[in-house]
Parts: sequence; C-alpha cells; structure tokens
Amino acid sequence: MENKPEDTNQPNTLEDKGTTVASTSNSEGDSLEGGTETTAEPEKTNTPKRHSGNPIQRLIQHMNIYLLLFIFIIVLAGGIVMVGIQRNKKVAAPTTVNTQSLTAEELKKLTENEQKVGDPKSTLSIESNAIFSGKVLVRDSLDVAGTIKVGGSLSLPGISVSGQSTFDQIQANNLNITGNTTVQGQLNVQKGLTISGGATFGGPISAPQITIQSLQLSGDLQITRHIDAGGGTPGKSDGSALGSGGTASVSGTDTAGTITINTGGGPGAGCFVTINFTQKFNGTPHIVITPVGSGAASLDYYVNRSNSNFSVCTANAAGGGQSFSFDYVAID
Repeated sequence: MENKPEDTNQPNTLEDKGTTVASTSNSEGDSLEGGTETTAEPEKTNTPKRHSGNPIQRLIQHMNIYLLLFIFIIVLAGGIVMVGIQRNKKVAAPTTVNTQSLTAEELKKLTENEQKVGDPKSTLSIESNAIFSGKVLVRDSLDVAGTIKVGGSLSLPGISVSGQSTFDQIQANNLNITGNTTVQGQLNVQKGLTISGGATFGGPISAPQITIQSLQLSGDLQITRHIDAGGGTPGKSDGSALGSGGTASVSGTDTAGTITINTGGGPGAGCFVTINFTQKFNGTPHIVITPVGSGAASLDYYVNRSNSNFSVCTANAAGGGQSFSFDYVAID
C-alpha cells in the first residue's frame, strides 16, 4: 500500500478554533484591505440587580393604597376623640370666683369721698344686711337672685321682664307690648285708644261716644234709644211744579229730613224740588217719602232718585198758594 502524505493544512488542535486570525501587514505597518477580525462574545452571568433609591420610597412602593387609607382613618378618628375629650374637660371645669375680704382699714376708706376696693376680677360678698343712706350707682349690669322691693318711685329707661311679674300700679309714658296681654281688672284709658288690628270683646262696651269710619255687624243690631243721623244738611234745587213765586226748603241730613213746599201761581205737573246729597252713596239709595198732612196726601206724587240726589214730583198740577211737607229717609 502506498503511503499518503499527511495533510499539513489542518489545524493542530481544537483550541485554535477560538483564536483570531491576524491579517498580513506590509512593510509600513498598514493593515491590508479586506482583513477581518473575529472576537468571542462575552459570557452572560445572572447577577441580581441592585435597587437604588431611599428605603422609605421603596417601602411606599410596596405598600397597598387601601392600607394607607385605613391608617388615615384611624389617625383622623383618634384626633376627633382627643378634641372631644379636651372640650369635655373645659365644660366640666368649675368656674372659680375670686373673693377678697375687706379689712377694717379698707372699710374706713369707704367713708371718704371716693375709694376703690378690690379689682374687677374679685367679688365683694356681704353676709349681713347692708343699708346705703346715699345713692348707689351700678356702672355694669345688676343681677338679683332674690326679690326686689322698692319703697318709693322706680325710674327705669328700659325694662325687660322674661318671667311673671306683679305690679300694683304702673305709669308709663309709652308702653309697647309685642306679645299677648291679659287685663284681669278694669282698664282705664285717659286719652285715645288706637287699635291697628282686630279687637274682640267678650262683654259689653260702654262709651259716651264712638267714632267709627265703617261698622260691619255679623249679628243683630239692638238699639235701646233713638237713632240720630248726623251729617250736613243737603242742598236743593227748585222745580217747575212750584209755580211762579213758589219756594221749597229742606232740613235734616242725607239720611233723614223734611221737605217743605209752598206753591206759587200757576203750578203745573213736574218736580217740586231736587235734594242734593252732601255725600254721594255708593249705589242708588232707597228713598222713603211720607206725606205730612192731608194736603200732601192728596197729591199724586212720585220720586226720582240717583246716588247723588232725589226729586219729589207730582203727576197732577197742584193748586197755587198751598203749603205741605214730606218726610224722607234715604238708606243705601
């Protein structure tokens, strides 16, 4: 068998596979174009990552938001409880009043013109009875826990009573009562009484004179004496039925009165007189005519009326030189 020469181009060892192939260089040290360099990749290692930052921030990142909300509610509830306890301590704390005893020297000073005893924060307590022969001036408020008895006159610019009080006699220049008032005895008003609202009386009212602009009754009207209708005397206008030289006159008021007629020469049919009211009625009033005497009764008379006047007329001519009268009542 023929021996084959060994292949000298094969690499000697397996270790030569990871080596770099050097490129040929020329004499000036420049690298040849097209030369390549092969490097091995570095080996990867599983080293743990280090966390950077503040430890408190890392703790907050791992903490649950619901846990933070629960801690906030607990802190808020604790603050509310503490505030309530502090307020209860302030309310329960008893108020202390500073007292100061008067010595003999301090009492002797009171006999002089003007002396100050104690300070505004102190309280003067007098266990026995005290009598002041002169005037007493209280520059601040006066609180009386017991009864006040005044032997003489009492002058108060303003008085406010919250409880029940009993007075034998009160004289007030101006008395203003905002609440209900009950008078058990007799109420005597020397001057006028003005009531802006309604008034209810359970018993009779006695007055020498009552002036009312408008009177409205829901029940019967009982009058034990006469009705005197006041007011001015109405005016009059003569009519054609008086005749030549005839006259007419009126006396009374708008409500009631008397008409006197004196006929002249040649009276004819028509109206004797027209009565003009001093105050117009709201509507056409009811006129009641009553003839006075037989002369007036024999006339065939009638009435024309309106809210401002009424006329007494006749359908037949009356004779001349006659005198007769009519009474009238006008009611709206």
